[in-house]
Amino acid sequence: MEAFSSKDMAMKAQKKILSHMASKSVAHMFIDDNSSEVLDELYRVSKEHTGNRNEAQKVVKNMIKIAVKVGVLFRHEKFSADELSVAQDFRKKLHHGAMTAISFQEVEFTFDKNVMMELLANCRDLLLKLVEKHLTPKSLDRIRHVFNHYSDPELLTHLYDPQGKLWPNLSKICGGLNRMIEEGKL
Repeated sequence: MEAFSSKDMAMKAQKKILSHMASKSVAHMFIDDNSSEVLDELYRVSKEHTGNRNEAQKVVKNMIKIAVKVGVLFRHEKFSADELSVAQDFRKKLHHGAMTAISFQEVEFTFDKNVMMELLANCRDLLLKLVEKHLTPKSLDRIRHVFNHYSDPELLTHLYDPQGKLWPNLSKICGGLNRMIEEGKL
């Protein structure tokens, strides 16, 4: 006999519905203005770097879908104690990554793309470890897509060039990250 759980069914429905609604305009309803501004700047960076509006939209959309699905899993208390420990490790690594990104932007000649690439890879691996038992292979590929996109060495070099086109975007991203840290959201 198959076990039926309305709670599990509701969670699956929420994940499915919210993943179909993932767009920048819908994201504005679910996230604060600061996070929305950071997402907008990340979109602009991706669009400028790739020269492809659709790819930039896909990366940001995947980011939103991931965040929503992880949020639904937390809300429904689907993570084990071990997974919650991984979540804490992920949060710490993400915080460390944000602090490093800000520091590289604020202090001239300190940027090291290998350090950023390693931090992003570690965040990706921790997030994959956290959700591997809960999300579909397609969702796991979305996580890889987002982190691999932003850890591209050419993108990072372009982004951290003080004379480059993306420097103003980086300044806004780091400003937003700083506010998130101050508010305890990151």
